[in-house]
Amino acid sequence: MMIRTLTLAGLTAALLAHTAGAQNTNAPNRNTNAANQNSNAANQNTNAPNQNTATGAVRTAVNDQLFAMAAASSGLAEVAMSETGVQKATDPDLKRFSQQMVDEHTRMNSELMALAAQKRVALPRTPDVRAQFCSQSLAGLSGEEFDRCYAKAQLVAHMEALGAFEAEAERGQDPDIKALAARGVQHIREHLKTIKPIATKYMKDNDDK
Repeated sequence: MMIRTLTLAGLTAALLAHTAGAQNTNAPNRNTNAANQNSNAANQNTNAPNQNTATGAVRTAVNDQLFAMAAASSGLAEVAMSETGVQKATDPDLKRFSQQMVDEHTRMNSELMALAAQKRVALPRTPDVRAQFCSQSLAGLSGEEFDRCYAKAQLVAHMEALGAFEAEAERGQDPDIKALAARGVQHIREHLKTIKPIATKYMKDNDDK
């Protein structure tokens, strides 16, 4: 009886020892799996910035018809404002610039209208209300005050126009309208190159007073 008890005790001890060994053997595997999971998580996190970068690089197309309508409105406003400059500017540089703008923007407007007619896009025939108000405000000024405000208005108008033309040239869908916008970008950049130092001079003079 005692021998049987000892034998059962030995078997029990052996089984317990075997079970403990098996658990210890499996523990490294669990640790290894956990490490693999952490590694996979790290790889996913590493890939996330690349996905975000790729998403951020996507640039949506612009609406060609909306561009044409906006360009027509701003072009008409530019001609109207420049005609006022031809009449009222006292600065010879501004007067020359104004005549240049009347000539070049009249031609650009005609080109846009001809293309829009081919594409069956209806364009506005008058400037928008903001441009009309700007022209009316300038018409009530004279002398150096007119020159200063007019030069600044021309600078702002051309900066806004450049942004619109660049967007269409880069992300437009109609190849003909994109090509027209690309040509317009070159002209508007030249206009900005001319008006910027003139407007800067008046703004600097105003700051010195």
